[in-house]
Amino acid sequence: MTGAQVVTAARGWIGTPYVHQSSTRGAGCDCLGLLRGVWRELRGAEPEGIPAYSMDWSEPQGDERLWAAAARHLIAKERKNEAAGDVVLFRMRDQGVAKHLGVQARVGVQASFIHAYTGHGVVESPLSTPWRRRIVARFEFPKESN
Repeated sequence: MTGAQVVTAARGWIGTPYVHQSSTRGAGCDCLGLLRGVWRELRGAEPEGIPAYSMDWSEPQGDERLWAAAARHLIAKERKNEAAGDVVLFRMRDQGVAKHLGVQARVGVQASFIHAYTGHGVVESPLSTPWRRRIVARFEFPKESN
């Protein structure tokens, strides 16, 4: 699959309300649910079951669960080598765990990403300097289907 296919699939989720632990286009999803839904649309069945998770993403324990799961199923790449369709992982505060992700939609001066955001649902946001500073990892979808 191409980055353009990933972006098109993610854009199809724009307007989906934010619902913690959900992954149903049009009905509700969180940031992980968005990625899960895009995976199902482009690759088929999810590669592993998702256990229940809290809004803090295991932050009190300092456990990088979201990062570890991304590393198991996506291909890690250099943060500076951005491309449309990349999955970007964010650390929302210093010393916190990485607990937000999105799909990069555009690169360059008009860079943007698609993500499910509490209180806003799935939106496409500018990948502004404050957001860029929070990126801790970048991944791409595997090219071959399951």
